Amino acid sequence: MLRLKEKYQNEIIPAMMEKFNYKSVMQVPKVEKIVVNMGLGEARENPKAIDSAIEDLSLITGQRPVVTKAKKSIAAFKLREGMNVGIKVTLRGARMYAFLDKLVNIVLPRIRDFHGVSPNSFDGRGNYALGIKEQIIFPEIDYDKIDKVRGMDVIIVTTAKTDEEAKELLGLMGMPYRQ
Repeated sequence: MLRLKEKYQNEIIPAMMEKFNYKSVMQVPKVEKIVVNMGLGEARENPKAIDSAIEDLSLITGQRPVVTKAKKSIAAFKLREGMNVGIKVTLRGARMYAFLDKLVNIVLPRIRDFHGVSPNSFDGRGNYALGIKEQIIFPEIDYDKIDKVRGMDVIIVTTAKTDEEAKELLGLMGMPYRQ
């Protein structure tokens, strides 16, 4: 099996150049970064939840997450400015390609009743957002050792100018879109 980066260089670039009539290889869109975000509302009452989530996300991505803090106070949520509200990881380079390969080929097919990801989750600028309901679908997570099932957001940032280009790029990379 071709690694994803080699597949990009050997198969995806020529296919994209032909379909969109690019003049230069540098015009072909590429995946710039992947941001994995985990919101932790329970961190307010249970500070240990952040440590557990950091451990899970570190195993999943292979990189230590950064704790995100509230930008402003919201009384209705009992939230004060500066409180820990989540964690995030920004993946680039080899780790990004390894994570994307694992996401497309191993993780997404493990979701129960999976019929493909939504082809409409693009933001208008060529970036794709994907919500995952539980972290236990990742092979690194031991089902017996998790304290709570947590969801996460995966945002794939591309250099594509339009959603059509980004959809084609991710489709060629193996993203399983719903029919």
